[in-house]
Amino acid sequence: MDKNKFKNEQAARRHGRVRVKISGTAERPRLSVFRSNRGMYLQLIDDNQGKTLVSAASREIKENVKKTELSFKLGKLIAEKAKKQKIEAIAFDRGSYKYHGRVKAVADGAREGGLKF
Repeated sequence: MDKNKFKNEQAARRHGRVRVKISGTAERPRLSVFRSNRGMYLQLIDDNQGKTLVSAASREIKENVKKTELSFKLGKLIAEKAKKQKIEAIAFDRGSYKYHGRVKAVADGAREGGLKF
């Protein structure tokens, strides 16, 4: 089997396992993380209504810092936006990514910003 095809299939399996266990509500939305090589995108999603309540992207932070530090600041930014919407508790959806590096930095920043999960 092609190596890239295998990696994509494994990632899809991991993502499926995570999504079966985690869903968001209006009181406790799901923090969805999408990571690319150039940026990071976060959304707080109410799965019952299928709506995004709050979103943040790494482009919103205009500082020239390393990706991991940028992810930490992005976590704090989404926490600030969530507090304005009166959201205090979330469910963290790492998707198919390991809880390591930039994904962990987002979680740490969101916790420091005041979100509970």
